[in-house]
Amino acid sequence: MQGSVRMTVADGVAEIVLDRAAKHNAVTPAMARELAGHARSLEEDDAVRAVLLRGEGERAFCSGSDLNALAAYPSAWHFRNRVEYATVVRDIRKPVVAALQGWTLGGGAEMALGADIRIAAETTRIGFPEVQRGWVGGGGASQLLPRLIGHAAATRLLMLGEQVEAAEALRLGMVHRVVAPAALLEAARAAARQLAGYSPVAVQSVKAALRAAMEAPLSAGLRYENEMNVLCFSAGDHLEGIRAFNEKRSADFAR
Repeated sequence: MQGSVRMTVADGVAEIVLDRAAKHNAVTPAMARELAGHARSLEEDDAVRAVLLRGEGERAFCSGSDLNALAAYPSAWHFRNRVEYATVVRDIRKPVVAALQGWTLGGGAEMALGADIRIAAETTRIGFPEVQRGWVGGGGASQLLPRLIGHAAATRLLMLGEQVEAAEALRLGMVHRVVAPAALLEAARAAARQLAGYSPVAVQSVKAALRAAMEAPLSAGLRYENEMNVLCFSAGDHLEGIRAFNEKRSADFAR
């Protein structure tokens, strides 16, 4: 079974759904290619200003890669050249909100790490079980998680393969907000709509500067931040922000 990934666009938000609920939204190579196609499409669509990523059903955001599909690669070389779906999410330039519920494991957790805002239902369980199966995750966990939650906490999760519930994920800084399961979708959609209402130049510049902070030394990061600020001013959206402040109204960054 290959499963599918579907995307809809409304009100400036592209909503991407991993649609394989019967298999906890485990990702097959075909789904990875679909996801990559949607990512290319939304990047080229100026009407899309934010992205919401979620899984179908209530049991899982994504349980990672389909293990049977992993075993079907004809060689390690073919596996090396796969479409890496967590990297696809991480490389989206526009802001990404991930709505997490239930099992968020392995590559699914790495996809979540690739998002900018993570909102979790109280039922969420996040884990990186790859070590228990004989490999290391290839979607960024060993590099992103220590930067996000610290080396000691990341070592525990990655080397022991332990899972954490939503409350602990919030305490560790893995997610930004925890809500009741019934409130998850609207909370995530509201966050995506909020991002879509901001200046796209400003939001994408902030995202780029934050990503640089994960990699660059402080001096280089500070210079990069200033260049992003100059880019925002060159786009002119700051003038609408100033007008809105003076007129005591919400800014309208529609393009």
